[in-house]
Amino acid sequence: MKGLIISADGAEDRELFYPYYRLKEEGIEVEVASFSRATIRGKRNLEMEVDLTLKEVKVEDYDVLILPGGKAPGKLRQDKDVLRITQEFFREGKPIAAICHGPQIPLSAGLLKGKKATCAPSVKEELVQAGVDYQDEEVVVDGNIITSRLPKDLPAFSRELMKRLK
Repeated sequence: MKGLIISADGAEDRELFYPYYRLKEEGIEVEVASFSRATIRGKRNLEMEVDLTLKEVKVEDYDVLILPGGKAPGKLRQDKDVLRITQEFFREGKPIAAICHGPQIPLSAGLLKGKKATCAPSVKEELVQAGVDYQDEEVVVDGNIITSRLPKDLPAFSRELMKRLK
């Protein structure tokens, strides 16, 4: 089993590192993809090594996609490779787990309209305006998409993610 995390500078550090190490605890190989192979610096200045660029990602190599929040999704959602990757995960029925601002990516990929989801309070109105059935819950699962609101929801987010990987 193998997981993919897509992120960039400005990510919420806890939402980047917590799922990364939680997957590793389960013996799941994890790779991080970004715009370049440069180190990602989170908004709290923690650094994460990048394993591959977005252009190098082959969805068939992975079983799950993690989309941390912070400011990174605002930039990532504008990238055609990020949208392509997210759409391919969805089409293949593989879990997509997005937290905080992370749901902006599947939203921009056209995957959330008519679905139940949650997100950071600052993104709520954007989701509602796009036709998402917003739920103010610590974790929401609709099909293969898992969403959560904030770092405090990481335990519930990870529990649901682990259920989907067993």
